[in-house]
Amino acid sequence: MPAHRRKQSNAMLYTLITFVGLFIATTTVAVIYYVKAEEHRTSLEETRRLMNDYASEREQQAVGSTIGTKQGAKSWLSTMVEYFDQTVCLVVGGVPEPTSAEVKIKNANAKVAGALNLAKSYNIPITDPNTTGLVPVVEQLAAKLKNVIDANDTMNKLFDDAQQKLDNANKIYLEKEQMLTAEKDKLQQDVNDIKKKYDELAALLQQTTDQQVETLRKQLEQARADLKTTNETLLKRQAELELAQGMMQKAQEEVGKIMPGPDREVRAYQPDGQVILIDDQTQVVHLNIGSDEHVYQGLTFSVYNRGEVVPKDGRGKAEIEVFDVAKTYSAARIINPTVRSPILQGDIVANLIWGSDRANVFVIAGEFDLDSDSRIDADGAVKIKALIEKWGGKVVDAVSIDTDFLVLGQAPQVLPKPTLEEQEVDPRARQKYDASLAALNRYNELQAQAQSLWIPVFTYERFLYFIGYKGQIGRAGAF
Repeated sequence: MPAHRRKQSNAMLYTLITFVGLFIATTTVAVIYYVKAEEHRTSLEETRRLMNDYASEREQQAVGSTIGTKQGAKSWLSTMVEYFDQTVCLVVGGVPEPTSAEVKIKNANAKVAGALNLAKSYNIPITDPNTTGLVPVVEQLAAKLKNVIDANDTMNKLFDDAQQKLDNANKIYLEKEQMLTAEKDKLQQDVNDIKKKYDELAALLQQTTDQQVETLRKQLEQARADLKTTNETLLKRQAELELAQGMMQKAQEEVGKIMPGPDREVRAYQPDGQVILIDDQTQVVHLNIGSDEHVYQGLTFSVYNRGEVVPKDGRGKAEIEVFDVAKTYSAARIINPTVRSPILQGDIVANLIWGSDRANVFVIAGEFDLDSDSRIDADGAVKIKALIEKWGGKVVDAVSIDTDFLVLGQAPQVLPKPTLEEQEVDPRARQKYDASLAALNRYNELQAQAQSLWIPVFTYERFLYFIGYKGQIGRAGAF
């Protein structure tokens, strides 16, 4: 082959090789760029999907107008969380907990629900803040508070006016009572003087002549007339005194309508101890009070449900009697249990007479059927007094501000007024009649005084329930 032909063929071969190499390199670069482009596209799609999870495209475009001013170097999400925390602070107060927005809003809803329930427990009707907003709820509460304050101011003014009227009436009553009492004493002295003169004239009448008898008889008639006038004046003063007392009672009733008096029986509802242990087999309970609180054998209690107050009638679920006393606790046997309501740990016990820190003061009045046999016991009041004193109480004869409780039996029966013939047969008939009348008057006076001094009044049956002794009155030696 000629030389120039061989050189031309080599040039073409080099060109072909170069072309093939460039083609392979270009293809390789294109493949690499394609793979990179696919990776960037996949990353872009993933980023776009994540962004759509955070916010839609429209929301992304309006993020500034939706969230507001971006705070410093914080992200939009951190800025929105900051604004959200400020909103939560407005609702529940304090610093928000470092937790998720979901937990924060749940906690806020729970606190709002609790506040609504608290308002409902005080009978404050509040609409749902989710529909009306927190500000209207606060405005409702402020309006109600203003109404309550205005009503309270009005009530205080009415009470002050009524109290002033009561004080004036009380002052007038006391002055009238003192004046009438003085006049009554004076009239009574006049009656006694006239009666003395009458007796002297009557004795002189039997010892003088006929002329003296006639003169003295006229004087006697005059004395009788004076005595009648004095009695009428005395009755008039007595009526005025009763009228003044009625006005006083009416004034007290008016004050009571405006401002009710204190609960008279609040001391009776205070528990004295608590059941800490129960032995159902031996029917024995243990109490959290012992000799340190002056508990002793034979003391009885009524048992009431734990977490509840002592009922008005004093009826308990059982009655117990202490038989063993330690320093800080005591044991008692169950005397009168209730099958449907057994004694439970934590139940409270109470006895109206007994007190760990002071002696309660009692007044007793009326007639008592101690064993419920439909017959009045002549010494009923004496036996009840002995029972009260045995359990540490104190019994006095008259009601005063120091009296804690009044125990009333049946109203005393007044005997029929004896005739002259009956008095001749029984010289003590008149004395018995006067004694029965005095007993009824004392019964009514003690009841009225207790009511005026806000002293609790207990019937005999209710008294037995409150001392845990109702189930034992039928046994021998109960009194």
